[in-house]
Amino acid sequence: MGLACDDVQMLLDELQKRLPPESIQVDADVIEAYSQDRAVFEAAGTASILVMPGSTSEVVAAVEAANAADVPIVPRGAGTGLTGAANAVDGCMILSLHRMDQILEIDTTNRNCRVQPGVINADLKAAVAEQGLFYPPDPASFDMSSIGGNVATNAGGLCCVKYGVTRDYVMGLEVVMASGEVMRTGRKTIKSTTGLDLTGLFVGSEGVLGIITEITLKLVTAPPPPSTAVAYFDALEPAGSAIVDIFRQGHEPSLMEIVDQASLRQVEAVYPMDLDVDAACLLLMQTSGDDSAGRIAQISEICTAHGATFVYHVEDPHEGDMLIEVRRKVWPAFEHLGMAMLPEDVAVPRDRLPELLAGITDIAVRNRVLLPTIGHAGDGNMHPLLVFDGQDEDEVARVKVAFAEIVHLALSLGGTIAGEHGVGTLKKQFIELELDPIQLKVQRSMRTLLDPEGRLNPGKAI
Repeated sequence: MGLACDDVQMLLDELQKRLPPESIQVDADVIEAYSQDRAVFEAAGTASILVMPGSTSEVVAAVEAANAADVPIVPRGAGTGLTGAANAVDGCMILSLHRMDQILEIDTTNRNCRVQPGVINADLKAAVAEQGLFYPPDPASFDMSSIGGNVATNAGGLCCVKYGVTRDYVMGLEVVMASGEVMRTGRKTIKSTTGLDLTGLFVGSEGVLGIITEITLKLVTAPPPPSTAVAYFDALEPAGSAIVDIFRQGHEPSLMEIVDQASLRQVEAVYPMDLDVDAACLLLMQTSGDDSAGRIAQISEICTAHGATFVYHVEDPHEGDMLIEVRRKVWPAFEHLGMAMLPEDVAVPRDRLPELLAGITDIAVRNRVLLPTIGHAGDGNMHPLLVFDGQDEDEVARVKVAFAEIVHLALSLGGTIAGEHGVGTLKKQFIELELDPIQLKVQRSMRTLLDPEGRLNPGKAI
């Protein structure tokens, strides 16, 4: 489906009045390539046209054209999302912000920067590092995901346990509203109590409230090289207990990841690293700052006290990076199987993590699905990875049941259905299980207030 030919021509005419030719794409194959993110199961509609603005003024022009032609708008960043939030809807105008990729300012005195939404996370990290500064949020896709997409989904990452998520670094935004008006939120000052926090409202809004065209981000001083430890356990329960005890004893790791046995075995099969594939799981931990070596040694002792079968810690940052690479290799290792992969994204309070891990194991057995589990153990955000034959209808049905059961398990443990990937369309069916009716009504009324025609990213998030 899509718009009628006359309607498509009307939209094209409106765009051509306002935008240069290089900002408009009508080739069907190119449009299709921009019509879907990386979400499994989440179908994409047929878009009418692709617009690739190079500036805020061109975003305004595109929105005005869509309003004049009465078509929906689906904004997108680099397309690395996992929930269908950037998928096209029938007849829509896809608004890809990838050409707006400039780092506009790095302010070393005030420790902040201004960027356009198409800047890649890794490129920003490298640019501020040259100034002795650090931008902490580091989603697994940091080398290809855009800052605008990170802000729109409130992306997390491996360093969240100490440094927080994207929301904690967004100081201000420039947003093109559904009306075509441009609004600036926030300030470059550290403090401001003037008015409501509209900046926070747009962070994590998945493109349903406005189109983010500029972002002011807080930076921090670059930390010294971290110290790293690994600990193998022969069961998930003692690993979970060790995680809880590390925090109870006052430690603040800058990274704490868990990799289960199925993941260890697949990584070792594809990227031989001399891993203990008989272990139930591996904990990967880092500390940074003053006396990081002493604190990583203490954390290692806690793991030993909780029954770790092998513990090893290093101060050399390069060796530490090699150890952490185990975690980053999990997804590409399973890609070698040539099967479909559906990542979960649930989070629970740290002290409920052992119950979550045990429950996931039970769900995998009962539903007869391959369910390796990795995640950010330090903040309770787990990513069970459903690996399956997408052509086997019976297996697909079992995977969908397991996916829903993990969501319900997380909620029963006081957790959330979406830790850092967002809701999109993938998790929308579960949102009423987490948010009470009053909160949902308020959120939806905000959406209606800012986009009364329902033009921005319809059918997504809330």
